[in-house]
Amino acid sequence: MKEFFKSKLYKLIVVGLLIYAVCIIYNQQTKLDSYAAEKQYYQDQISNLNEQKEELIAEKENVNSPEYIEDIAREKLDMYLPNEKVFVDMSK
Repeated sequence: MKEFFKSKLYKLIVVGLLIYAVCIIYNQQTKLDSYAAEKQYYQDQISNLNEQKEELIAEKENVNSPEYIEDIAREKLDMYLPNEKVFVDMSK
């Protein structure tokens, strides 16, 4: 038995197992890194969508206010109040 532990075959098996273990650990670490990057990407997406949701909620609450309606009528529909003077910049 002592001869087996001293033999080259035993040393070769131990070195092979160590190399195999290092390869497995390396592969697992690269997968974990890619999963962490993917997790960060999705967390960023969630935070962006939550911000967008908050903006839409604020716009929804504001949509029936007279100021909002007037702004939309002026900007998008080119409507103005009666007896209001409109000046157009001809240089544009």
